[in-house]
Amino acid sequence: MQMTSSRPYLVRAMYQWIADNGMTPHLLVDVSVDGVQVPSEHVQNGKIILNIAPMAISGLVLGDTDISFSARFSGKTMGLFIPIEAVLAVYAKENGQGMMFSEDDGAVSAPDSDNDDPDPDKPGRPSLHVVK
Repeated sequence: MQMTSSRPYLVRAMYQWIADNGMTPHLLVDVSVDGVQVPSEHVQNGKIILNIAPMAISGLVLGDTDISFSARFSGKTMGLFIPIEAVLAVYAKENGQGMMFSEDDGAVSAPDSDNDDPDPDKPGRPSLHVVK
């Protein structure tokens, strides 16, 4: 049985941890992912860094498939939309602590019940496999 991506859960946990420690949570976003809606004038090298601290934005929703909120850029309020797979990192501005994600982070599931072991009586080591 395949599990869903752990990325949205990790993003929420890191956000909470950073905020609880009085730091400023930031997102590093890959703007080449379909559906990303951010101010293009602030994009550098295909990426954008966004301050998602509660005092900097409004209406933050850290969902399972996307992140959305409103922020001000050059005095104008803009609604931002970020598919969860576009999030490359969540980190604290002050010290850089946080979590980076690879492009292929996805679901992790236990091995299939199909046993290809030539000696089924011999206990094997448990393992996890990345499911893409």
